[in-house]
Amino acid sequence: MEGEDTTGIRALAADESALVSRAREGDRVAFEALARRHADRLYAVVVRFCADATEAEDVVQEAFLRAWRGIARFEGSSEFFTWLYRIGINEAKRRAERHPRNETVSIEDEPIDGAPDWSEAPERRAEQGELRRVLEAAVRALPADYRAPLVLRDVEGLSTREAAAVMDLSEAAFKSRLHRARLAVRRALDAYFLDAHGHGGER
Repeated sequence: MEGEDTTGIRALAADESALVSRAREGDRVAFEALARRHADRLYAVVVRFCADATEAEDVVQEAFLRAWRGIARFEGSSEFFTWLYRIGINEAKRRAERHPRNETVSIEDEPIDGAPDWSEAPERRAEQGELRRVLEAAVRALPADYRAPLVLRDVEGLSTREAAAVMDLSEAAFKSRLHRARLAVRRALDAYFLDAHGHGGER
């Protein structure tokens, strides 16, 4: 069974490599196959940088348009999805910078001791709807350069190496941003639990 899984993974990787090669030669059908393969995951990332679902859809479309225009220059030094995510996140951040959110928190000067090393996506830890909303709000309140590491690593489940490559950062720089982002989200969750226990314990 294990051998079959490994074979399947290799086949998918080879298939993607073939699609990328064809797309680089101008094959639009191959590129559209790549777009279908990655559209949902790209949307799941960029929606956390956008004001609403409509803007997120626009960002995804723009990211694929930019990717198609630049696919001939894609050298293959990283995975295709890494390159695509970078395009999508950069486009989402550009739009966010044009319309900054007033509620973003400052985390540059916060102490970095004691950040939780979550081993699973925060959203999986949030079992109740209210807590999930608090968590989502905390993630959205992060500055974009800190939100991206958290979303890529803890929500999307990319490895540190993959996520750092998406952001074009060294692994050390990526880990530093992720550490601070986790701290900020943890503080928001702690405040939620403190409020719930202080005011909701006798419901």
